[in-house]
Amino acid sequence: MSTYFMIGKYSFEALKEVSAARTKKAEHLIARYQGTIKDMYVLMGQYDLVMIVDLPSNEDAIKVSTTLTNMTGISFMTSPAISVDDFDIFAQMEK
Repeated sequence: MSTYFMIGKYSFEALKEVSAARTKKAEHLIARYQGTIKDMYVLMGQYDLVMIVDLPSNEDAIKVSTTLTNMTGISFMTSPAISVDDFDIFAQMEK
């Protein structure tokens, strides 16, 4: 499993549809791709939402991201993430 940050920007139409039911649909979609949601936050500023998810592959992350955008009207910027601990180990190996 790999971790991904999915950062979302609501369209005007997407704001009208905010609901716990839509959140559940997103959770089910991610689970359908063998993923799990580690955390979800609403943001103030340039972006409106961030989800931290674990998914099996980049391909699955792309599928989830595009499907969620089509399903919700929320535009997602999805990016793989690596823990600082893992990064520090990798950086030491490269020296």
